[in-house]
Amino acid sequence: MAGSAQDRQGEAVRRYDVFHTDCPARDVVDHVTSRWGIWVLISLRSSDLRFYELRESIQGISEKMLAQTLRALVQDGLVWREVEPTTPPQVTYGLTAFGRDLGAPLTELFDRITRQLSPRSEG
Repeated sequence: MAGSAQDRQGEAVRRYDVFHTDCPARDVVDHVTSRWGIWVLISLRSSDLRFYELRESIQGISEKMLAQTLRALVQDGLVWREVEPTTPPQVTYGLTAFGRDLGAPLTELFDRITRQLSPRSEG
């Protein structure tokens, strides 16, 4: 029984590690909730997209910011990147299983917000 109490104590400590600056989960949360991270995840929710398609789908993002955001999300394991050996190279991005898992509640949040802001029909 003492082992199970220690396990629960260890779980509690891990759960609160996100409040410490050296917790790696904080970086992932920062990347997902950054100004552009959430839009990349939402844009990739229904299909894989090439770089230029992503740029066109997210109005207002610069190529530099899109590249930086994608680099961070790939490094975090949320987005995968595939380079086709063509001239010039064609790069396609999509959500990993982890990215789909994290993106689902973000998509739901986005959908709830847009439903709330949609003009209501009066009747």
